[in-house]
Amino acid sequence: MMKNIIQSYLKEITTTTGYAPLTIKAYKEDLIQFYLFCESLQKIEISLINERTIKLYLVHLNELGLEKSSISRKLSSIRSFFSFAFKKAFINKNLIAYTKNPKVKRKLPEVIQEELYGTLLNNIRAAQHKDYLLHISVTEVLYGASLRVSEASNLLLKDVDFSSSIIRVVGKGNKTRIVPLGEKSKLILHEYLLSRPTDKNQKYFFLKSNGCNVSSNYIYRFVRKYLSELTDLKKKSPHIFRHSSATHMLNHGADLTAIKEILGHSNLSTTQIYTQVSIERLKNVYKQAHPKS
Repeated sequence: MMKNIIQSYLKEITTTTGYAPLTIKAYKEDLIQFYLFCESLQKIEISLINERTIKLYLVHLNELGLEKSSISRKLSSIRSFFSFAFKKAFINKNLIAYTKNPKVKRKLPEVIQEELYGTLLNNIRAAQHKDYLLHISVTEVLYGASLRVSEASNLLLKDVDFSSSIIRVVGKGNKTRIVPLGEKSKLILHEYLLSRPTDKNQKYFFLKSNGCNVSSNYIYRFVRKYLSELTDLKKKSPHIFRHSSATHMLNHGADLTAIKEILGHSNLSTTQIYTQVSIERLKNVYKQAHPKS
């Protein structure tokens, strides 16, 4: 049954790929949704799935009102699953390998204004939450070191080298990169370490006051709270800080290739989206200030 093959696939990507837990959760949800659709067509065997089944599923997703970006992601999950099934000889032909994603107009990432970042840290400090130093420090590595939320939650004590002013980051696909640690960031992290629980068995850098390491969901919750108090951005996620960091570096003249290395992007084309953000910012400044606008 296809259900068993899905379980085998999820087990493999959990143990061998280094995918973040949230990524694996998304794959699981996408494949369960696909399986339930196939089940409604009485196609519970993977050998019964054909190109028409896939096309019907895409129509179904479209009728649900999903955005093209969401449909593309779900299709990518299914494509990866069928690639696994073909490799393991559960199917003789991978019919979905050449199914194209719907064309998606790439959205520009949202960023916070540069001057608001200091205000945000001051607001976190003023709130005096019992873990406010933790909140400030996590926010600082998300912005100051351009970390993904999963990279911040999984950061180890041994990965932060104050003497060399670097952070060793384990990113997507278990790829390790070196990120500079600025002097302002070092001061913030040093202050946090003075309040960090001293459990010798805890290898993680960021710990809550109860001694447990922070989860991605925990970071999402407090970031959403503090951003909601400060900005009307539609999306209030930790990734805002990573987008903002890249955009602000570019605005200050940083080399695009260097930004790519800091972010841990595999392709320069992924990083180039931030040049468009900067161009849009210049257009807005021109429109507001130039007499010929």
